[in-house]
Amino acid sequence: MTDSQQVAFLVAAEGIEEIELTDPWAAVRDAGYTPRLLSPESGEVQAYNHLDKSNTYPVDAEVGAASVDDYAALVLPGGVANPDALRTDADAVRFIKAFVESGKPVAAICHAPWVLAEADVLNGRTVTAYPSVRTDLRNAGAEVVDERVVVDGNLITSRNPDDLPAFNGALIEALNHGSAADPEAAG
Repeated sequence: MTDSQQVAFLVAAEGIEEIELTDPWAAVRDAGYTPRLLSPESGEVQAYNHLDKSNTYPVDAEVGAASVDDYAALVLPGGVANPDALRTDADAVRFIKAFVESGKPVAAICHAPWVLAEADVLNGRTVTAYPSVRTDLRNAGAEVVDERVVVDGNLITSRNPDDLPAFNGALIEALNHGSAADPEAAG
């Protein structure tokens, strides 16, 4: 078990695919961890069900004031606009890069691996993602495969909401064992 029981969910102000936020959030909470919503600005974020507005969610902390040390893992939900907006926020990109470099689990689904490319942490890594961002991931140095869930070291990636059961399972396994890379380490 890691030092912190908190799991950071980093999203932009809008464009988050709701199920990619709420489903992993519930899995993290049900596993005994405390999910916390981070965003570039305080207030609320707007989730979507594909292209239709859905619910809003309160931000727990601004990413610019967040410390990697306070969290056991980082979850990056998708949605088309969400990761595209995060890619332009320097604090978000710095936080993601620091989290990957920390060795703690970083789980990105659907379009969210796009921000991993922006953080320049994909060279030599194997990942998956939504088909429309795969070329960008390859251009960032990643080997891209078409699988439900890919675990490469501390990176956990999935393609779309249909992969949520596998994505959540890999995330919880990494949290419970302290590393996505070696699930037997603490076993």
